[in-house]
Amino acid sequence: MQWPLFDGVPDADVQRVLSIARRRAFQRGEVVFHVDDPADTLHLVVSGRFAVRVQTAVGDIAILNVVGPGEMFGELALIGDGRRSATVEALEPAETRSIHRPDFERLRAEHPAVTEVMVAVLAARVSRLSRHLLEALYLPSDKRVRRRLAELARVYAPGGGEALIPLRQEDLAGLAGTSRATVNRVLREEEARGTVLLGRGRTTVLDVAAVERRGR
Repeated sequence: MQWPLFDGVPDADVQRVLSIARRRAFQRGEVVFHVDDPADTLHLVVSGRFAVRVQTAVGDIAILNVVGPGEMFGELALIGDGRRSATVEALEPAETRSIHRPDFERLRAEHPAVTEVMVAVLAARVSRLSRHLLEALYLPSDKRVRRRLAELARVYAPGGGEALIPLRQEDLAGLAGTSRATVNRVLREEEARGTVLLGRGRTTVLDVAAVERRGR
């Protein structure tokens, strides 16, 4: 497994850091941490996927991101005020390697390039969130659902082909910033076109390109 955080870091140093990283295993639905929890660890995803969630002022739950193998979460706690900015929950059986702040600080001190990579990762996430905000303001909900569905298909099947997404329609609604009823309607429309196959608590995307095309 290779994480962008370690780009430019010698393999020996990467292995040294990973050797002291704590292995964490999570079951589907298990919360890794809640928003505002004290924090001093970064999680590197080894297997499985996690939802990064926040609660709105009116009590709705929105999914900011789905993080999978080769990605990381919790990095803001290592460079911020030490509090979690979101709740992270396992979407399926999953595993991470957690790195504590002192070990991370030593890594940054020994390899300044790690800071540059971290800044690039955070900049990409800010750009993604800004794009989603603009979509929420100006893009019809139907297109948002299709865009998020296509993105998830590429997360769950990065090599292409059919993608089985084991998320409930409520989760897709939170990710697209719309209602479950809207998600259900869009998925039924796509199923009628033969681009998706619906199952209990899951959606299989059969034609990612077609879904993506209608989301433009």
